[in-house]
Amino acid sequence: MLGSSKITAFVPTIDGEKARHFYVDVLGLRFVSDDQFALVVDSNGITTRITKVPNFTPQKFTVLGWEVSDIEKAVTELDEKSVSFEKYGFPGQDERGIWTVPGGEAKVAWFKDPDGNVLSITQHF
Repeated sequence: MLGSSKITAFVPTIDGEKARHFYVDVLGLRFVSDDQFALVVDSNGITTRITKVPNFTPQKFTVLGWEVSDIEKAVTELDEKSVSFEKYGFPGQDERGIWTVPGGEAKVAWFKDPDGNVLSITQHF
């Protein structure tokens, strides 16, 4: 039933201004709207509602991720914008935070938004 419908992603934020700066200015997502309930951005046709909440505890797992064609380039560009990548100490994770999955079919790097939500970029081979 929903297989042909567009998906909307949701991410919580306590600070809408910081979230807007991060998602629009740093990550480069297209600004759509901002009201008392949510900041809305677009990433290549996928809507993300960054929902304004009074408080929450960030999850320890990835809540939002992007597939990229060149993870090395993406990490470099985000690093130049002061995005810090998480280093979990996984075997195969390099000094920049890029992890090569066992078998080498993909590489993943994780980072956090200003609210501590874990985000990721992934390159599949």
